[in-house]
Amino acid sequence: QVQLVESGGGLVQAGGSLRLSCTSSGRTFRAAAMGWFRQAPGKEREFVAGISWIAGSTSYADSVKGRFAISRVIVKKTVALQMNDLKPEDTAVYYCACRTVGTSDFGYWGQGTQVTVSS
Repeated sequence: QVQLVESGGGLVQAGGSLRLSCTSSGRTFRAAAMGWFRQAPGKEREFVAGISWIAGSTSYADSVKGRFAISRVIVKKTVALQMNDLKPEDTAVYYCACRTVGTSDFGYWGQGTQVTVSS
C-alpha cells in the first residue's frame, strides 16, 4: 500500500507562485513514476507533470511548460511541483499520484489540494 498526502495549496494572485508537496509512505513503496494531475470544476482530470522515480526524467502538459517544475527527493519519498506565473486557468484541485513498479497506470492518489488563482 502507498499513502500520498499533498500540501501547499492556497489562494494566490495571477502571476504569483505556489509550491505543492506530496509525501508518500508505505512499507512496500516502490514507485516507478510520480505525477501531478488537476481537476477544475466541470472539467475532466488532466495530467500536469510527471517524473520517473529513479532516472528523474520529466514530462509536462503543454499548458504548464516553462512555468511549472516537478522534482523529487528519493530518500524522503517526496515529490514537489513548483508553480510560477500562475494564471486563473490553473485554478483546480491538484492531485499527487504514484505509478508503482510493474504497473502501467497511476494506481495511488492523494486526497488533493486546492489551488485558486485570482485575476
